[in-house]
Amino acid sequence: MNQQSHQTDANEDLTEADANANEVKDDLAQVHDLVARIRVYEEETRNQEGPRQELLEILQREHKFRLKTFLATLPTVAVAVILSALPEDERAIAWKETAEDRLDGILDLLAEDVAEELIGDGQHTSSKVMVNAFELHNGRLRQVTVDRPALLTDIKPIWVDLVAPTARVRNWVSKHYGLEIPDPEDLTDLESSARYYVEDNGEVHMRSDFLLDLDEGSRNVAVGFIVHNDILFSVRSEELPVFRLQRLRARSQPGYVKSGTDVLLDLYAADVEYSANALEGVYGELEQVGTQVLRSAITDVEASQILAGVAEAEDINGRTRRSVLDTRRALSFLMRGKLLSEVQLSDVREILRDIESLDGHTAFLFNKINFLMDATDSAININANKKIERLTILSVVFMPINVLAGMGGMSEFSTMAQAFEWPMWIAYTLFTVFVALVGLIMFVGLRYFEKRQPKRPRAVVSKSA
Repeated sequence: MNQQSHQTDANEDLTEADANANEVKDDLAQVHDLVARIRVYEEETRNQEGPRQELLEILQREHKFRLKTFLATLPTVAVAVILSALPEDERAIAWKETAEDRLDGILDLLAEDVAEELIGDGQHTSSKVMVNAFELHNGRLRQVTVDRPALLTDIKPIWVDLVAPTARVRNWVSKHYGLEIPDPEDLTDLESSARYYVEDNGEVHMRSDFLLDLDEGSRNVAVGFIVHNDILFSVRSEELPVFRLQRLRARSQPGYVKSGTDVLLDLYAADVEYSANALEGVYGELEQVGTQVLRSAITDVEASQILAGVAEAEDINGRTRRSVLDTRRALSFLMRGKLLSEVQLSDVREILRDIESLDGHTAFLFNKINFLMDATDSAININANKKIERLTILSVVFMPINVLAGMGGMSEFSTMAQAFEWPMWIAYTLFTVFVALVGLIMFVGLRYFEKRQPKRPRAVVSKSA
């Protein structure tokens, strides 16, 4: 009897598992369909103008809203399974429409390579107030979302992360730990001399710019750091991919960090890694632009698009260089202040070597950008010269015709035609044919002398036998 009961329970479990699998497949198919429609509308929008373009943009926003609403109804596990199953380009769209407060839970369920890929896209920014504390638990960071002051008394964090905190939130965090949390909006107003300093009580204050590279543009976000009693406090105005990547690695890899200073160094290392990925994207964009520029001929419309792409690449490259330079200054400050252990000094030297390699890449990209700008400008000048050349040819061809036409319009021509006793229509017809013949002779003559122009000989490279 018991055996039969166990068999029945097992069959029910299998049936429920199959039902869940089929349900996930149906959800995956629906997400795939919505994402495919969004991509179609997005591609068609680029090729349309006017009312048609506005209609496609409305349809695209409508399907994004449907996708966001549908993902919100699914369990966290189902969303993670769907994201893992989607192709890379479709996964990025679905990730962008996932609710902000579910992202960390979904990342914990994804494979490490998939999670880091989504974090690297940097599609999400946070506008809500967040205070997260991280304490060590079995060698890993354990995240505690702090929404009231009482929670701080029950934890012993090594890292307290504040995103867009209000004055009230900054006040109760400052009172509990005995320090002053700065307003993230005031971090951009600091002078260079006030970015890195050590208080008399040993507090280390630092302010650095971190890169944020999004589809709609790149920018540098100011982040304030305070190391107080071996606890790292970080404050900023919006979420950054570097911080989310750091939280993911520290939660999943035991022994990844052991103190607040370790977290600080790993944040700078992650910023260098993120900057390197941004430079790889710039390389890809410039390769596409270079293919267009080096064609035999480009139109003025294509040239304007190329200039826009080159300008965007230059902006990302410049902001990346600024972020990397700021990271180097911060690490140099920590080394000069003798605030690091021998192991941490070794890590800092490794990060500085990576920064030196990025310096060469940014310098090369600046030279490549200047070359593409000059080449595009030359193409625009060539197009303008061709237009002027056509106008010049027309003016030269019609110059003798205008002279003859002026003479034909004089009263003397009518008198001359009457001397031959020709009808007026015959006289003017012959005159018109003569004028056309003169114009044809001028045009053929110009083309002949143009072809007789000596061409610059090509450089011949002699090959050694």
